[in-house]
Amino acid sequence: MNFSVLGSGSKGNATLIESGSTRILIDNGFSGKELIKRLDQIGVPAESLSGLIVTHEHIDHVKGVGVVARKLGIPVYANDLTYRAAEKHLGRIPQRREFATGEPFALDGLAIHPFAVSHDTADPVGFLVGDGKLRLGYCTDTGKITQLIRHHLSSCQALILEANHDVAMLRQGPYPLVLQQRVLSSQGHLANKDSLQLAAELAQGRLRHLVLAHLSEINNHPDLVRSEVRQYLQGNETLTVALAEQGIPGKLAVISEEGAGI
Repeated sequence: MNFSVLGSGSKGNATLIESGSTRILIDNGFSGKELIKRLDQIGVPAESLSGLIVTHEHIDHVKGVGVVARKLGIPVYANDLTYRAAEKHLGRIPQRREFATGEPFALDGLAIHPFAVSHDTADPVGFLVGDGKLRLGYCTDTGKITQLIRHHLSSCQALILEANHDVAMLRQGPYPLVLQQRVLSSQGHLANKDSLQLAAELAQGRLRHLVLAHLSEINNHPDLVRSEVRQYLQGNETLTVALAEQGIPGKLAVISEEGAGI
């Protein structure tokens, strides 16, 4: 099973996961043209996509979902409340599929398990994606790590995890107080420290591949994230760590039981 974070941040989010002939997207906050360009950059034909699964209705996650679904003729999977909340952004969806949060479903050769996260949207989810041998976790846009989230992510060899902000930068930055409070709330976004503490815990188990995603361009900086990676994960020789970028896709990474260190 392979994956690539095609872009992550407030200007658009999309992630590719593939196993055998099955290729799926988690979210698409990019235009159809931009998504196809990013897929091409990692050598994946857009026409080979099998489907698209949606975490929640915010525009940076669904802006291009409807366009891509119509252009490529692929099904879109979301829960009922997300479909309702995202309707004005999605437009007509030729192949609409609904799942229930907490109930696994199959998408070609992949097993998908949507689990609840804590965000200020209708019914936000993260995903476990498995091929029968390996599992990838996707957990962004959550204001807290619940026991449910911790339980599900503990089974993953690979994880895409939000590291949205540095608390000091956020408090000293240009955001008005009400927006700061929203980001810091239990339905907002994860701070670097929270993400790395969880990653350190998971690295003691099965986790071998970590991508830190959804970094704020205003309230965070890659150097700060790397510093906290060194603080919390230093000495872990089995974990590979990468930072997702907004402007370019990450390389197509191979998920395995082995890691190459940080």
